Amino acid sequence: MIDDATKEIVRKRANYLCEYCHSPERISTTRFTVDHLIPKSIGGSDELNNLALACRRCNERRYNFVAGYDSETNAVVPLFNPRQQIWSEHFFWSADGKTIIGVTPVGRATCKRLDINDERYPEDDSIRSARSFWVNAGLHPPSEDPRAS
Repeated sequence: MIDDATKEIVRKRANYLCEYCHSPERISTTRFTVDHLIPKSIGGSDELNNLALACRRCNERRYNFVAGYDSETNAVVPLFNPRQQIWSEHFFWSADGKTIIGVTPVGRATCKRLDINDERYPEDDSIRSARSFWVNAGLHPPSEDPRAS
């Protein structure tokens, strides 16, 4: 079990953003979860370098997957790892701030595995609608990647 002090370290380190979709925790009705990059079910630990802050949506969709399929290269590749990779090297925001675009095999596979833009079920574009609201409120997209500095 991850103690409260460790959870707070993870939250601060992530600048209170989901480390996958960059949703801000401050506008969520509940605190984000601590995700295991290598799930405990396949041997992962509670060590800080194996933990990431994740919104419930991304955490549930990531489940215990560590890899995804990149349709551009037809390869199975590891999912984005915020402890080893910089978000802005694998993803960028569309001009309207509503869509995350994967620009590398890792980025594309992560977008697909986590259905980061609700593309699997186009009739349910709730995340893009929420992002549109956040953009209009001046809360999104985040100004910088905390690992890029």
